Amino acid sequence: MRKQFMTMIIALVGLLAGLQVYAGDKEFTGTIVYNITYPDSKLDAQTMAMMPTTMKATVKGDWSKMDISMSMGSTVTIFNAATNSGTVLMDMMGQKLAVAVTPESIEEEVAEMGEINVEETDETKEIAGYQCHKVNVSYTSKGKSYTQVAWLTEELGDGAMNASNPIFKDVKGVLLEFSMDESGMKMQMEAISVDKKKVSDKEFEIPEDYKKVTQQELENMFGGGY
Repeated sequence: MRKQFMTMIIALVGLLAGLQVYAGDKEFTGTIVYNITYPDSKLDAQTMAMMPTTMKATVKGDWSKMDISMSMGSTVTIFNAATNSGTVLMDMMGQKLAVAVTPESIEEEVAEMGEINVEETDETKEIAGYQCHKVNVSYTSKGKSYTQVAWLTEELGDGAMNASNPIFKDVKGVLLEFSMDESGMKMQMEAISVDKKKVSDKEFEIPEDYKKVTQQELENMFGGGY
């Protein structure tokens, strides 16, 4: 069960490492909180109980941070848009590990994806107080075809940092509701609050008590054959 759980967490890290919120020209500063659900999940009840249910995005200028807490620890992704790089911090099962997110690793992910098609629609709805429009994103990953629905708003910015995520790199606007698939796991994210406020630079500092490891070392430690 531990191996299954860590495989899911590593998949989650891979999906969210590149998914950052960026204000673009509108310079949004503050936090966005998302609910996380797992539609049609085949995970057993014990594993599901340990999966994260909320994610908080903190944004200031070129910097963004994703905080995900769960029963066995936490995962934080700190990213800088100017350098297109960042760090994933995992505090889990008694270990503090730091994994670098480099421009090269993002480019490799993008290269592995098949052709991505973005279909704009006329559908709109309000999410967390912001008017959003719907897009359908179709792509191929690891030989399988997927179509994801995403709801975006340009009231918070142009979504410039979507470029770091291979799935949503061609969509314009900040994602307030979307789904993602990886290794048979579907995750649904929906913003439940947007708080415009001042953010300290300390939010984006990397703690010194984390051990630096590569993505492969992380997979070998926890994910086995993932």
